[in-house]
Amino acid sequence: MLNDLDRDEAPADFRQPTLSHLKGAAMILQEILRQKGSTVYTIRPDASLEDVVRTLVHYNCGSLVVTADDSSSPMLGIITERDILRACAAKCAPLDQVRVSDAMSGELTVGTPTDSVEETMGTMTNRRIRHLPIVDNDRLVGMISIGDIVKAQHDHLTLENHYLKGYIQGEVDSLTDSSIYAKPR
Repeated sequence: MLNDLDRDEAPADFRQPTLSHLKGAAMILQEILRQKGSTVYTIRPDASLEDVVRTLVHYNCGSLVVTADDSSSPMLGIITERDILRACAAKCAPLDQVRVSDAMSGELTVGTPTDSVEETMGTMTNRRIRHLPIVDNDRLVGMISIGDIVKAQHDHLTLENHYLKGYIQGEVDSLTDSSIYAKPR
């Protein structure tokens, strides 16, 4: 399989870079949310784990934020695929009899839209979490997964590689050259 880093041209789904990215400014979570959207799926604490499984499958996601009513309500916790596996391993009861409030993670780690991708990657790795609610002024504004972080890093490195190859081959004189904003070949 062809490695994207070895390609001579940028993938078709690349966003045009900003000059600050190419000069080394850190990408922030707001940029990921802008690209992927800010939809966050929620569930009530009195729902069953069977409801959680159905909702996760329906939305093809790996976590739900637990709130009393909807996403504008304060976060009470998060329920993830891993929490469901722990409940199953404990063999406490069938999924339709276990409440979200009994299986959810109540201690939340959250990010903000201005957090850097690099610092978020470290936080998620060190705390062994795969889903990070993003909060701005005490309001839930999105959800970032470790997959989103990996994709953002991959895209950034692939783009950087593309422009460095262009620079080495003499296609771009400097990072301020306007030709770098042209559509990749």
